[in-house]
Amino acid sequence: MAEQARRRLARMFEEHAPLLRGFFVRRGARQDAEDLVQETYLRLLRAHEGKGEPIANPEAYLFTVAQNLAREQAARRRWSTLSIEEIEGPGQSLASGECVQDAAEREQRRQRLQTLLETLPEHTRAVLVMQYRDGLSYKQIAERMGVSAHMVKKHVVRGLSVCRRALAEPAGRS
Repeated sequence: MAEQARRRLARMFEEHAPLLRGFFVRRGARQDAEDLVQETYLRLLRAHEGKGEPIANPEAYLFTVAQNLAREQAARRRWSTLSIEEIEGPGQSLASGECVQDAAEREQRRQRLQTLLETLPEHTRAVLVMQYRDGLSYKQIAERMGVSAHMVKKHVVRGLSVCRRALAEPAGRS
């Protein structure tokens, strides 16, 4: 019976996936729309498999979850913008390890890092902000973003890799 219910949910999800994608795009999540659609489905499956009452109206639940994800994503977007001062700490830890730099070189590096962070995908930037500015653990970040700690680690690794590569390049090439 559980397998049959899962198939029914999967069919319903397939029918509604294009609507959900459009829903997220209209709310400013163009880059993350596909991830948000998948997360919506995962949350539906988790709720279905949880210990409790079966979902009375899966379609309504699907759109309620989508609305909540859109709100969470909008909130992350609002607080994920960093000022130069806020990124100085991670910027220095991303630096090549030189202890003594003159002020002009440090300022140039900070500006490059600020520009670079603005180009990162939204989730990656948000994870780096929560880890380095807010001091949150992978588990805490995962709970706030509604993803796994493994996904948080992937975002951190991806973001730090991009930052390290860009900071290692001469200033004119980044």
